[in-house]
Amino acid sequence: MTAEPHVTFFLPDGLRQSAEAGEHNFIGKIETVVRAAGMGVDFQDPSRARPDDPGYSLFHMQDPLNPRGATIRRNYFYPFWHIEHGNQRWDWDVARARFDLPDVNRAEINRFYGYWQKRLFGDALRNVTRDGFVYVPLQGKLLERRSFQECSPIRMLQRVLEQVPDRPIIAALHPKEHYEPDEIQALDKLDHDFDRLEIRIGDMEPLLAGCDYIVTQNSGVAFSGFFFGKPCVLFAKIDFHHIACNVSSLGVDAAFARVQDIVPDYAGYVWWFLQHMSINAGRPEAEEKIRNRLAVLRWPV
Repeated sequence: MTAEPHVTFFLPDGLRQSAEAGEHNFIGKIETVVRAAGMGVDFQDPSRARPDDPGYSLFHMQDPLNPRGATIRRNYFYPFWHIEHGNQRWDWDVARARFDLPDVNRAEINRFYGYWQKRLFGDALRNVTRDGFVYVPLQGKLLERRSFQECSPIRMLQRVLEQVPDRPIIAALHPKEHYEPDEIQALDKLDHDFDRLEIRIGDMEPLLAGCDYIVTQNSGVAFSGFFFGKPCVLFAKIDFHHIACNVSSLGVDAAFARVQDIVPDYAGYVWWFLQHMSINAGRPEAEEKIRNRLAVLRWPV
């Protein structure tokens, strides 16, 4: 007798207990889909996962250990999710896809965009201006250049100061990130050398509302900026690169020249990226999209 296919949800504490209790909407829909396909289900701590596990496996924000595994990750905002072959956003299918709107009612796109503008940012959108400064949201590891980056974050900030000699630059540290003393020292030196540079912590919404444009490695703050109608320059790979000015493809000079006058279809892109290319767990068609996605990943559903 052939054993039924089986899937193990390898989830961290907190999330695992919530999913087991049926309290996580998206994971619950995945469980419904795989059980309907005749698959057994159990929940385990990720530390128990092994590459030679014979069944299928699902991880949260963690690379699977074999080709029968998949990872789930929130697509920046609830209730939008991805089911992917790996955890790195710049390797996802959406990152490789071409931004091309399907034949969809424009009124529906604009309604979706307006609804999520209001839901996510509310009063912050009441006074969107261009006050003449460039907003640089910083992430972590300021002195290190990682494989997906064009340069280190501190070098990126130096390039911004070189490219933008006539405007204030506001660089904001991530409020939940830990910065080492040598990173703070490097920032302090730049702050001392350039009167145009201001260092802050947080303040995302007012800075998005007032900036001319955003420069970052690949911070999701730049995607939030699309709700404010603000263009961005990216110094690293990421999934939402399609309407950005990408240093990797344009070069530094051209990216900064282009960001001055680019006018992307922000509403169309946000609809395409969130509603069309990811799974909205709040929609009635969510289980069908989950089933289709798992089938693409060669799960027996």
